Amino acid sequence: MDPTAATAERYRAFADVEARGMSACYEAWAHGVAVDPQTIAFINRLPAAKRQPNLVFSAARLHGAGAGSYETFAHWLAEHWDEVQNTCLTHATQTNEAGRCATLLLALAALDGPLALIEVGASAGLCLYPDRYSYRYHRPDGTEVSLHPQTGQSAVVLDCAVSGPVPIPDMLPEVIWRAGIDLNPLDVRNEADVAWLDALIWPEHDDRRARLAAAITIARAEPVEIVRGDLNDTIEQLVARAPAGATIVVFHTVVLAYLDEDARERFAVTMARLPVRWLANEGRTVVPGVAKQLHELPAVASDFVLSLDTMPLAFTQPHGRTLRWLNA
Repeated sequence: MDPTAATAERYRAFADVEARGMSACYEAWAHGVAVDPQTIAFINRLPAAKRQPNLVFSAARLHGAGAGSYETFAHWLAEHWDEVQNTCLTHATQTNEAGRCATLLLALAALDGPLALIEVGASAGLCLYPDRYSYRYHRPDGTEVSLHPQTGQSAVVLDCAVSGPVPIPDMLPEVIWRAGIDLNPLDVRNEADVAWLDALIWPEHDDRRARLAAAITIARAEPVEIVRGDLNDTIEQLVARAPAGATIVVFHTVVLAYLDEDARERFAVTMARLPVRWLANEGRTVVPGVAKQLHELPAVASDFVLSLDTMPLAFTQPHGRTLRWLNA
């Protein structure tokens, strides 16, 4: 969302596009903020880029704001604004949703292996373990396809409703190396970082909260390196470290959306030049070159576009719950 938009407009759009049908609590809170001058005055003390609803609401929940009516939330926020403001200034929306692997996997499994994975905007790196999770793909006819690691069913089981000519693989891809980049890496061994990851999950999403805990356990058993730095300044050095003989895949979800147009274009040029496959899961107009290759629009405005080397593959629900594969 445009950080320069008026606060009321930003919160109204968040309620109508992102929260509707996903979180009744956040939809009510965002609609309430949009018509509440007192709360808007608090939020406007933050820099424009820090006024985003997901950040403010997550910071509030980190400090104890309970799900409920907007009136209760507004009263709580007024009493605890200094704590919430400090968290907004020192944190970012680094949602690390392992469920997104259910959509990423369908593209990863079609690539020649073994794979070396590099995630930009990796947060705590939970999406770097697609080969450690189990999957259940649900087709429109009611049939289901399950996939598991070679060691058996994972503690993390990802459900995804799929439609269209989706290429569900027979087995999980082989990943021999994984690493990430983030401006502020989160550490799964740090309880404060884990608490922030939990606060970023929307109030009603208890399934995601349980999945986060299980994914953190997997990540703690096999720590991955996440390099601190700007993706444009760091990606080439990390690509150079990937093992010879592997297909290098650079991927991201809701990352380029936080870059300005020049930074996005710079990253796209770098991806075209490096010996990598570029897998993106972003808003329809975010990745340079993707929108002009789309022949249709997603049925749900908030859906992302999964693309490989700027070629659109599918429309995906932001948390990996659904995927519609596009016709070639």
